[in-house]
Amino acid sequence: METIEQAATDTQPVLSTPALGTPLLNTKICDLGLKIEGSPVEALVQRLYRELEQKKIMKFRPACYLTDEWGCPSGEPVIGIPFYLARPDLAQIEKENNDLEDNREIMKYLRHEAGHAFNYAYKLHRTPEWKQLFGPYRRPYRENYRPVLFSKDYVRYLPGWYAQKHPDEDFAETFAVWMTPRSGWRKKYRGWGAMAKLQYMERIAREVGNVDPLRKRGSTDITVAEMEMTVGEFYRHTTEQVSLPDVNLDSDLAAIFNASKRQKTSEPAGAFLRKNRKALADHIAAWTAMQRPMVRKLMEAVEKRSTELDLKIDRRKEAEYLSEFTVFVTTLVMNHLARSRSFQA
Repeated sequence: METIEQAATDTQPVLSTPALGTPLLNTKICDLGLKIEGSPVEALVQRLYRELEQKKIMKFRPACYLTDEWGCPSGEPVIGIPFYLARPDLAQIEKENNDLEDNREIMKYLRHEAGHAFNYAYKLHRTPEWKQLFGPYRRPYRENYRPVLFSKDYVRYLPGWYAQKHPDEDFAETFAVWMTPRSGWRKKYRGWGAMAKLQYMERIAREVGNVDPLRKRGSTDITVAEMEMTVGEFYRHTTEQVSLPDVNLDSDLAAIFNASKRQKTSEPAGAFLRKNRKALADHIAAWTAMQRPMVRKLMEAVEKRSTELDLKIDRRKEAEYLSEFTVFVTTLVMNHLARSRSFQA
C-alpha cells in the first residue's frame, strides 16, 4: 500500500491546458513583454495607492514591478508582484498549479509588502522605539521557525502566524491590519499585546504622512526582463517534490469517506476534495503554519489516493465531510510539524 508521500511523488504539476497549448509554455518570460500598466493587476495597485491616501499617507507611493514572486527586497521601498498576474493566460497556468490568488488575497499581499516598503522608505527599523516594539531588524531571517500559537502579542493577517517569523514581518503585518479598510482593529485587538504596535502605526502615520520618504526610490530584485527561463521551466522548478508526512492513510480515508457505492446520492471523494481544494488548503495553511505548496501537494496526494481507493461521499452530508476532513488533516500536519521540530510559513 502506498504512503501519502509515495502518492505525492506521482502527482505531476499541470503545465498546460488544451486551450493554452505549448507555445506559451515554451516562451521565455523575458520575451512576453509583461507590464503592470494595462494589466489586470494595475487596478489593484491603484487601489493600494488610494488606500494610502485615505490613511493620510500622502508622500509615500511605492513603485511596483513584475517578478517571480511576491516580495519587497530587503531595505528597498519597492514591491515585487508575481508576473502571472499580468496576463489571464498566465494566471490560468498559475491557477492549475498553485491556486491563483483572488482580488482579496492580492490586496492582502499588496498591503503587507507596502508595510515593508513603508518601513524601509522612512527607515523606521533603525529607531529605538521600533526595535523595542518589534525586535532587532538584524535578527537572523529563518524560513523555519516555531510560532506561539494563538499569541496575542502579534496581529494575524497572512496565513501561518506570519507576524512571528521576524520583526520585519511583524511590522509589515501590523501595517497591513492597520491599513485595511474597515478592519476594525481597535475593537478586534482590544486587550491584546499587539495593540501597542497598532497604536504606534497610527501615530507614525500621522507624523510622516506629509513628509517625503528618506528613501524615495529603491532597487528591484529580478525583473521579468531578466527572467530568461521559459514559462514551463518556471513551473517545473516551483513545483518540485516537497517533503510530506510519510504515513499510510488508507484506513483513515476509508473511515472518513465511507458512503456506500450503491447510494444514489454518492459521489467520488477525490472529486469532492478537488472541488474544495482551495478552501481546504487556505484553512489548513492558516491554522498550521505549513507552507502552502506543501499543503497543496498533500491535498493532491490525498485526492489521488481517494480516487484509487474508489472512496465515496454522500453529497447530502458535504458540510460534515468538510469538517471532519479538515480536523483530520490539520491534526496530521501538526503532528508532522511537531516531529520535524519546526513550523514553516
